Amino acid sequence: MSAGPRWICERSGEAMATAEGYLRRLTRRLTEDPEQLDVEELSDEAAQTGAQKAIDCQRGQEVTMVGTLRSVETNSKNCAGGVRAELFDGTDTVMLVWLGQRRIAGIESGRTLRVHGRVGKLENGTKAIYNPHYEIQK
Repeated sequence: MSAGPRWICERSGEAMATAEGYLRRLTRRLTEDPEQLDVEELSDEAAQTGAQKAIDCQRGQEVTMVGTLRSVETNSKNCAGGVRAELFDGTDTVMLVWLGQRRIAGIESGRTLRVHGRVGKLENGTKAIYNPHYEIQK
């Protein structure tokens, strides 16, 4: 008979710990800067998939990255006959450049992509991946 009340106490202790953790996370989400939380979530998501961080990538390195498209340019003077998209992974940005494309279905701001390719540089020194292989995640 003594096992019953002890079991109830152990279970209620677990419930209290779970409730405290939930309240702590909820308080953090309500009080912290939303942009900072998004950056942390994006960085954590990329790390869970085994992707490299943009900040650690070097020119000439073949990489797989996960990030969110912040902006997409098509057929503008800056774009020179291709599509450019700014990918942010929570640590740094990398420009994705598809040469000779006017538009790519699914490539739009706010989308989360997994990309694979070799890191290069644009004229202004920004990291870039030309004609990357990609998968739309969200």
